[in-house]
Amino acid sequence: MHDIRAIRDNPDALDAALARRGEPPAADDILALDARRREVIHAAETAKAEANKAASQIARMIAEEEFDQAEFLKSVVKQKKADIAKLQNEAKELDRQLTERLMELPNTPLADVPDGADEDDNVELHRHGTPRDFDFAAREHYDIAGVKPGMDFETAAKLSGSRFVVLKGAVARIHRALAQFMLDVHVDDNGLQETWTPVLVVDEMMRGTGQLPKFGEDSYQTREGWWLVPTAEVTLTNTVAGDTLEAADLPRRMVAHTQCFRSEAGSAGRDTAGMLRQHQFEKVEMVSITHPDASEAEHARMTRQAEDILERLGLPYRTVVLCTGDMGFGATRTHDIEVWLPGQGLYREISSVSVCGDFQARRMNARFKPEDGGKPQFVHTLNGSGLAVGRCLIAVLENGQQADGSVDLPAALHPYLRGKTRLTARGTLA
Repeated sequence: MHDIRAIRDNPDALDAALARRGEPPAADDILALDARRREVIHAAETAKAEANKAASQIARMIAEEEFDQAEFLKSVVKQKKADIAKLQNEAKELDRQLTERLMELPNTPLADVPDGADEDDNVELHRHGTPRDFDFAAREHYDIAGVKPGMDFETAAKLSGSRFVVLKGAVARIHRALAQFMLDVHVDDNGLQETWTPVLVVDEMMRGTGQLPKFGEDSYQTREGWWLVPTAEVTLTNTVAGDTLEAADLPRRMVAHTQCFRSEAGSAGRDTAGMLRQHQFEKVEMVSITHPDASEAEHARMTRQAEDILERLGLPYRTVVLCTGDMGFGATRTHDIEVWLPGQGLYREISSVSVCGDFQARRMNARFKPEDGGKPQFVHTLNGSGLAVGRCLIAVLENGQQADGSVDLPAALHPYLRGKTRLTARGTLA
């Protein structure tokens, strides 16, 4: 959420930032709402002062037997109290409207974020690895012979409808091994704290990370009012909601493996084949809570941690910085890591690593006490996939596929598969 004081001081800066994102100007409307709110608050405070002054004179009027004047002052106090209640209710409603309006506005892009309209304007930072030359036509994951017995879309459709999958046997085990491998690397080598969180959250948690109020249609809500998390970013980031941390406790680095749920409301007709875009999937999510001075370095660190997982798995990838038109609502800069999928002949996103500045912290009221003892400040928050497990499974299967329909598996996974090194064309591990 944006700081209303910053908007008052420099409304043009807000509108310029919104324009970079392709959004209409908002400063004038916000300042008008803010001005009305402040006027009403001032009027309530003035009425309260007048009521207090009148009330303080009533006893003296009675003591001096000026009963008519005392009765008049009582009527003044009664009317002022009614005015105060009305004004306070109006101020409360205006404050709600202002907060909602501010919560609808996306974060401000950093100066080094490239301007652009969509993914075609993203800027590549670097590539790692060389896509393999196949001496046969590379297949997409769901068409590989050894994968077919363990990737069942028909049963999933019977159970749940489209965009679900049932994983079985060796494929399910490889999927599980990938998640375990990612967690072990992040905990043992990267120093992240493994965390297990609920996948059902209340409205305030979705508001804190920016999924509400604007993007409710992208997520699922239960009849009881809970939301199914679209990613563990929601739960991990909100662990500090409402807290005032000690500066010495920063950074706080966490990782969680969870089920994730997305309605994919804005992706109708896209990636309908296979398990690239599902309503239910798994991610290993990284979240960091940092001092404002450290968030830039933390963004680079988290990007490297996600890239390192792909390098250990021997998967070619490229890293891009998203342009203003493709960047997520809460991000101030995002690095997308895209893995090579030979079945499609394309690089596809497997991780987004975003720095959010104090945008989420303001929504959550998450602060820290500076070491010099000054006024508490908002923390900075960052999040990133480390990685999307299902998409990583796709990449492993497609990049390791062989002409006979078997799949050679990355060496990093062998210990998690009891020494098995390949998925046979019959769909078993060997």
